Amino acid sequence: MAPVLPAGARTSVARRHRRWTIARWVSPLALLALWQLGSAIGLISQDVLPAPSLIAEAGVELIGNGELSDALRVSGLRVTEGLLLGGVIGVGLGSVVGLSRWAEATVDPPMQMLRALPHLGLIPLFILWFGIGELPKVLLVALGVSFPLYLNTFSAIRQVDPKLFETADVLGFSFRQRFSHIAIPSAAPQVLVGLRQSLAIAWLTLIVAEQINADKGIGFLINNARDFLRIDVIIFGLIVYALLGIVTDAVVRVMERRALRYRS
Repeated sequence: MAPVLPAGARTSVARRHRRWTIARWVSPLALLALWQLGSAIGLISQDVLPAPSLIAEAGVELIGNGELSDALRVSGLRVTEGLLLGGVIGVGLGSVVGLSRWAEATVDPPMQMLRALPHLGLIPLFILWFGIGELPKVLLVALGVSFPLYLNTFSAIRQVDPKLFETADVLGFSFRQRFSHIAIPSAAPQVLVGLRQSLAIAWLTLIVAEQINADKGIGFLINNARDFLRIDVIIFGLIVYALLGIVTDAVVRVMERRALRYRS
């Protein structure tokens, strides 16, 4: 049982925590203020880096005319489809290889060869194979997210305590029971780490995929803004990508805390 701190000590810890929280917010806000000031006095050229206020105005404009909501819907759907497809492939193959030495000898070498390929370098080949529609974009995302999930699932299952499987054998567990009651709970923490890595790769892949032969999505907004020299819209689009990555990562962290609350 953890020691109970006196009331004064708890208050001191809470105050330090608040100070650190405030400091984490002050530094980016100070950077934005310096950026705005530099733009206002002419130190930063608006043709190179528009002021934060102009970028905010561009965002309000995109929100007001509905372009941002349409782009978010299309980009979100692409990431979701790619993540589901890549997740099924990565977790499925990782589970098979983690549970079977024969599968490791036959499946793992081709997977490692594919992993060594830069998946974004396959864009021209994907366009030739699948055209310029939605399919190549979704498949690129799926390819990118599958490998972190595959590696983390494979590694997590191999690190399960063998004594747990021995106990399961003694108790007469079936393969399904061993997988659902031992392998999955033991591998869950590392698989969730792989999911966080995969989400970051998914958004990174989408940034590149949507700027090639796309007529919808956030990448299309950025490309269109480039043609009209709207640097403020380009930066706002990149900020949206970053925020989407942060939000989805936070969602997985909440899932991780709830799924693993028994460990605390």
